[in-house]
Amino acid sequence: MAKIQTRPWDAADYLETKEDIVLYLEAAFEDGDPGLIAAALGDVARAKGMTKVAAEAGLGRESLYKALSPDGNPEFATVLKVLRALGLRLHASASTA
Repeated sequence: MAKIQTRPWDAADYLETKEDIVLYLEAAFEDGDPGLIAAALGDVARAKGMTKVAAEAGLGRESLYKALSPDGNPEFATVLKVLRALGLRLHASASTA
């Protein structure tokens, strides 16, 4: 039986436009899992350049990597700083459920 070749997949490689980023984050927020949301923000930050995002958010690059990992637990203030550094806003809307 032939072996199947696989390659690592990284969402950050495919987040090229603002629309891509917004749709990706909306899906993560819709899921509601805090770890997934943090990881999705981390993917977006890596797509934009973690060093640049960290500097614009006023945070250390290493601490931002840790906070936005799947096991990270960023403070809400950190999430807001990262969103602002990415040129995004968080807004509430009525649930359809």
